[in-house]
Amino acid sequence: MAIHFFSENVSFKLQNKKELKIWLKSIIETEGKKARQINVVFCSDAFLFNLNTTFLQHDTFTDIITFPYSEPTDKNISGEIYISIERVEENASLFKASFSNETHRVMAHGILHLIGYKDKTKAEKTNMRAKEDLYLSLLPEL
Repeated sequence: MAIHFFSENVSFKLQNKKELKIWLKSIIETEGKKARQINVVFCSDAFLFNLNTTFLQHDTFTDIITFPYSEPTDKNISGEIYISIERVEENASLFKASFSNETHRVMAHGILHLIGYKDKTKAEKTNMRAKEDLYLSLLPEL
């Protein structure tokens, strides 16, 4: 298993990396997959906005972008997950959640995208949120 955490143009230090890697691995294995190479990159709004416009042609801010390097049918998953710290902070305030809870939710969201879950339709969004809630409930107290 290779899950790595990075920061790009933000001063952010993720706490409890070892425990979070174990938790993310448990999500992947529960879904019947194995982690090959997954990079989680914490970044600024500006950095993520640039990725969003350059690669996805979306002229909007977002909290997460996932670039899968494997197919949903593959047993081994790999890819990159980019998370805007500024969006996570704003969403935590908006949804009255702690910063760490919202960070963990977005990390689970990215992993679920790498596994093959979508969130374009209302039904897909409902399923994604249910999966996020399930896996957040399995996260040990950190």
